[in-house]
Amino acid sequence: MSGGLVTAAYIVAAILFIFSLAGLSRHETSQQGNLFGIVGMAIALIATILGPDSGNIGWIIIAMIIGGAIGIYLARKVEMTEMPELVAVLHSFVGLAAVLVGFNSYLDQGIPMEPVMENIHLTEVFLGIFIGAVTFTGSIVAFSKLRGIISSKPLMLPNRHKLNLAALALSFLLLLMFVCTGSLGWQVVALLLMTVIALAFGWHLVASIGGADMPVVVSMLNSYSGWAAAAAGFMLSNDLLIVTGALVGSSGAILSYVMCKAMNRSFISVIAGGFGTDGSSTGEAEEMGDYRGTTAEEVAEQLQNSTSVIITPGYGMAVAQAQYPVAEITEKLRARGINVRFGIHPVAGRLPGHMNVLLAEAKVPYDVVLEMDEINEDFSDTDTVLVIGANDTVNPAALDDPHSPIAGMPVLEVWKAQNVIVFKRSMNTGYAGVQNPLFFKDNTHMLFGDAKESVEAILRAL
Repeated sequence: MSGGLVTAAYIVAAILFIFSLAGLSRHETSQQGNLFGIVGMAIALIATILGPDSGNIGWIIIAMIIGGAIGIYLARKVEMTEMPELVAVLHSFVGLAAVLVGFNSYLDQGIPMEPVMENIHLTEVFLGIFIGAVTFTGSIVAFSKLRGIISSKPLMLPNRHKLNLAALALSFLLLLMFVCTGSLGWQVVALLLMTVIALAFGWHLVASIGGADMPVVVSMLNSYSGWAAAAAGFMLSNDLLIVTGALVGSSGAILSYVMCKAMNRSFISVIAGGFGTDGSSTGEAEEMGDYRGTTAEEVAEQLQNSTSVIITPGYGMAVAQAQYPVAEITEKLRARGINVRFGIHPVAGRLPGHMNVLLAEAKVPYDVVLEMDEINEDFSDTDTVLVIGANDTVNPAALDDPHSPIAGMPVLEVWKAQNVIVFKRSMNTGYAGVQNPLFFKDNTHMLFGDAKESVEAILRAL
């Protein structure tokens, strides 16, 4: 395949990637967006393999077969509830790839370059390895927190922000040393030392962020992986990889900013490892009074006597795979003339759009699935709210307790409804580790047990 044909294929692939992002921005066009992305990536891979700059095609095909087999296996095995962890792991692979490409690009510089071009190349190598190393360890920490391997609480090392600043300053000095020195030995020392610093910096950056902000962290790491891919594109002189990395990096940064705004979080604070916060928690796990229990039969009767119902799902619904019976309840109630809608918090679940995907999978109509800003004012006129597996996103402490780890985060104000039914396994705290005063309010009743079993019992009673 000629160079001109490869360039044309790259342009087509880049356009398809842009269409893919546009399609993924709406529920109705998300499948089409996925298809655009798949076709674009297939064109990019074929053009790259058959291009004039490719070599050792046999090894490349073997690697693709192995990687494709692993991808198919994981896609079939991983549950939707484990998707955030999978995304974090995939980000770590991108970061590690950028590190390996950077070292390979430095060790195999090829023909001699002009001094200016050589300095540019060395800067690309240094920044690519730095971004990749930060993305790699940061993503590993995010995976470990999401999986529960390590605590979701923020790591509070003494002078942690000064440590981060020192790591950046030292890395910048090493960059100057790497680019300006003519000694191969000093360049290797600077590159290796920076890699160690970047790995530690990425680990500490994400470890310093609490579990309540982890959805933003996953989105932020998505942005980092995009910039790491773009840096690899510069090192490999691959225009499409640069464009694709820039698309992923910029869209991830925008999504992170939107999520921070929705959570009333400082974007700079989150990406700087919780800068400006002390990470303290005053939301103790002790109960705040007496709670009232209920049964599935009583909830079914309450629903039948309601004219308006709002369902607010959370990660617990995803874990229990309760979206299918929830969809059946929605269909039954709507058939009886009851106005049923869903209220989705921007960070419900542990990944942006997590709940939307689950509800779409269960064939819940798109027009009854509303975002927090669209539905928050309607709770006061609602007869019954079903809180299924949600905790932090419906916690009034975010508005009432300025010392809470989730203070200032906009939440679904479900307590304003006439009746609130909370589906939970126990009275344990949510992912942020704070107790929820909602559970002890006079208009709240607790329905304990597995969410799917509870919803199915309500369905039978209806």
